[in-house]
Amino acid sequence: MKKLIVLAILIAVQFSKAQTQHAWVYFTDKPNVTSALANPNTILTQKAIDRKNNHGVAIDERDVPVNESYITQVKMQTGITVKAKSKWFNCIHVLGNQTDIDNLLNLSFVSEIIYADRSLNTSSRSSAEANNARTEEKFETLVMFNYGNSGNQNQMINVHKLHELDYTGEGVTIAVMDSGFPNVNTMAAFQRLRDNGDLLDGYDFVDRTANIYAYIGNSHGTNVLSDMAGYVDGQFVGTAPDASYYLFRTEDVASETPLEESYWVEAAERADSLGIDVVNTSLGYSRFDESRYDYTTADMDGNTAFITKGANIAVEKGILVVNAAGNEGNDGTWGIVTAPADGDVFTIGAVNASGNYASFSSRGRTPNIPVKPDVVAQGAGVYVITSSGGIATSNGTSFSSPIMAGAMACMVQAFPNKTNLELMQIVRETGSTYSSPTIQLGHGIPDFEAAFQTLSNNTFSSTEKIQIYPNPAKAIVTIALPETTQHTKISLVNLLGKTLKAATTNNTFHQIDLSQLTTGMYIVRIEADGEIITKKIIKH
Repeated sequence: MKKLIVLAILIAVQFSKAQTQHAWVYFTDKPNVTSALANPNTILTQKAIDRKNNHGVAIDERDVPVNESYITQVKMQTGITVKAKSKWFNCIHVLGNQTDIDNLLNLSFVSEIIYADRSLNTSSRSSAEANNARTEEKFETLVMFNYGNSGNQNQMINVHKLHELDYTGEGVTIAVMDSGFPNVNTMAAFQRLRDNGDLLDGYDFVDRTANIYAYIGNSHGTNVLSDMAGYVDGQFVGTAPDASYYLFRTEDVASETPLEESYWVEAAERADSLGIDVVNTSLGYSRFDESRYDYTTADMDGNTAFITKGANIAVEKGILVVNAAGNEGNDGTWGIVTAPADGDVFTIGAVNASGNYASFSSRGRTPNIPVKPDVVAQGAGVYVITSSGGIATSNGTSFSSPIMAGAMACMVQAFPNKTNLELMQIVRETGSTYSSPTIQLGHGIPDFEAAFQTLSNNTFSSTEKIQIYPNPAKAIVTIALPETTQHTKISLVNLLGKTLKAATTNNTFHQIDLSQLTTGMYIVRIEADGEIITKKIIKH
């Protein structure tokens, strides 16, 4: 009998070593770090550099790309497939059996290997940092806007008050990480977005293609995007209809593996390099197809999951990362937020149309320190635009998250010199339960009108007196300012954040010559009376 037991153990060990494993392979160094940091425009866009400088965020070694020659050498090793890479962690995500992966330690530039199946990490050159897991969030399928069906979800958080002041996300760039965006490039609901040049670009990290619309197997991303960017006159208005958007597919709905965490981190790194201001993620990670990769609720500590650690870096880099809390509220074996909602991100729970807690919304931990969710928005009976162009109701923190992300983009437009952390805090402080947070609602339903008034300390009047005409224009545009305005600084900025023209004036009228500029969209930035106002100009 003892021989049989030993034989069974040997077979089990051999089977384990033969299984395909997910692992992160970390490198020892990066090439040309000193040169890259001395010339940051070689590794980052100008918009990214300006955002970091504006918010006091250091450009450091994590911004330098991974050594491609190292990746090439790993790809040449027996049984190894490289699936993703991360410059922030200086690592790659590989697939292979345990023996072949362990053999990578023979490469001089490999510093450590961390398996997604954490029971294997005792045998690797590992720092013993636990990593991994993921479960896509379960999802169901005085500018005066006529919000139609979307009125309640906008008015609940008073973002419509920002819209009335022409804070609609203009000049702010949002990246959406999700599972698929079919028909966004053709639907009437996104025509306004396309006409304004605000549908910038995208990338499918799962299928490794720049054609973000090629995958039509899931439309969750289309629905999510609609709650920020959708516009159907008289029927539906998203919370940031004039923001600019990058679309990134990081979720593979066909499977649940740790690889999707690496896709997300890679997308976040690209977003940072592009100078993205806001990221929305309506995905969550906790359990996988293979239980050996599963997280536990104890792992939702804000610094265990690979995606959470990546999201924390994104926040550190100055990106305002907005994330759905998760739909695990009714799950008796889980119940709490999932990764990366457990980290430094702005975590959004869900309420119904009356503002009451939606039971499916994932709760905070006990003790709830730091408080999660951060705030809540409507996520039950919420209106979305489907990939067929229809307006329908759905449920999930998947949708309370983009509603909040769009509202935060309007705040970024209104207060571009405020950091992501400052904006998150001021919005928390307006929450309906800020003085007594709960695990269900966190700081509660925020009030964006109150947040605006706190930061601007004005009466919402000065922006109404600023006019720009003609717009669109071929040559000269005139900016009409309030008569009482003095020492007004006016800048013309392109979509990469580069200042093209700048002037200071005490006059009521100021003109800008667009005749030498290429056709497209530009941003006028006006600093006056302690306020910063941005407006869009179209050059024909």
